[in-house]
Amino acid sequence: MDIEHLYQLYKQHPCITTDSRECPKGSIFLALKGASFNGNLFALQALEKGCAYAIVDEWPADLPKDDERIIKVDDCLQTFKDLAREHRRQFNIPVLGITGTNGKTTTKELIAAVLSEKYNVLYTQGNFNNDVGVPKTLFRLGKEHEIAVIEMGASHPGDIKTLAETAEPTCGLITNVGRAHLLGFGSFEGVVKTKTELYDFLRTRKDGLIFLNADNEHLVDRIGDDDPLWVVPYSTDQEKQYSCISGELISCAPFLKFRWREPLMELEERGASTKWHKVQTHLVGAYNLDNVMAAVAVGINFGVDRKQICHALENYVPTNNRSQMVVTEKNHLIVDAYNANPSSMAAALDNFRLIEAPHKMAILGAMRELGDVSAEEHQRLVDQLKAMQLDEVWLVGEEFDQTDTAFRRFHDVEDVKKALAEQCPEGRYILIKGSNSNKLFQLPELL
Repeated sequence: MDIEHLYQLYKQHPCITTDSRECPKGSIFLALKGASFNGNLFALQALEKGCAYAIVDEWPADLPKDDERIIKVDDCLQTFKDLAREHRRQFNIPVLGITGTNGKTTTKELIAAVLSEKYNVLYTQGNFNNDVGVPKTLFRLGKEHEIAVIEMGASHPGDIKTLAETAEPTCGLITNVGRAHLLGFGSFEGVVKTKTELYDFLRTRKDGLIFLNADNEHLVDRIGDDDPLWVVPYSTDQEKQYSCISGELISCAPFLKFRWREPLMELEERGASTKWHKVQTHLVGAYNLDNVMAAVAVGINFGVDRKQICHALENYVPTNNRSQMVVTEKNHLIVDAYNANPSSMAAALDNFRLIEAPHKMAILGAMRELGDVSAEEHQRLVDQLKAMQLDEVWLVGEEFDQTDTAFRRFHDVEDVKKALAEQCPEGRYILIKGSNSNKLFQLPELL
């Protein structure tokens, strides 16, 4: 059965489940496989629970050969992506694809907040940004939606190409590129090449549009003078304010306050005021300036009122362990415990250094998937910490074992929990940051 016929079946049963534990009556079960599971083994169970059809790419012994409810395909994951693309094609709306090394989830959330001031927005929930999460997001598209914001993650070459071909974005934004997932990408150049696969896809469209972080030389270098892409640039470099949507840091103590305005060239052409728009956010970290500027640029392009842009950014409160301030009875916590790589860790420490507080402490988890440069990057991190003169530093993860430091080290988060049970710090500003696999997000409730 080809995709067109499968999609007609989906229209009759517009609910696809990939979890045999959740089988709404009349839904379609699609048997995905992973390193530790095989959905094909649960196809019969899904049918018994109420699914109308089961799509499989293997035929386990318990599946009856003559059951018309069972549809065999070559590859269930590819079928899932193809069906999602077919569903996306039913909607003639702008679709914004977002990727980048750092800040893509926060940027996605900020953009969705800004666009929601004017539109009904579909956007990626949580971090559903891989080859399973993106199709699941696309299947949520409905007639009520006026615009979609799709986050795309990558850890290997070709990942963004595949996700772009599934979501078919009409416009795109790369937050930045940095040294992350080097084990999968092979090199920093591999990171840049993979992220800019989003640009490559948009070049295949006659009206491809990108929102360009004009301060990131690696991204700027990927745009040629005769490039077919439409470019909306934004920058925090005041030398570029004539041609770019411009932003400027006002303060970060600890919450980001900034101001922005449209390109002076455009304001002068319209005879409009060149005044700045000031915004006080709930985001911790000066490194979020690029993220809020991306949201400003998208909002302006899609005609969101300037006051509404400011309103959305002022009222966005992070709740996802990213750039989040948590005040407990004992301490002030800066929780950025979802992801970490050399560039994001350096930015977080630079920002933490600027915060004026009498007693500061850092609990940092190891940076994962760095390959051959792991030892070098963890030593670089330790050296940066040594220069900061913090009251105390706790390092979590075996990657720190080979570093030259006298800082307190822990094998894992469970060891940290034991230390906190014996003596919990009090009266401190504490930065908590590390790769998600360190599970440092479990610590705030203990501090």
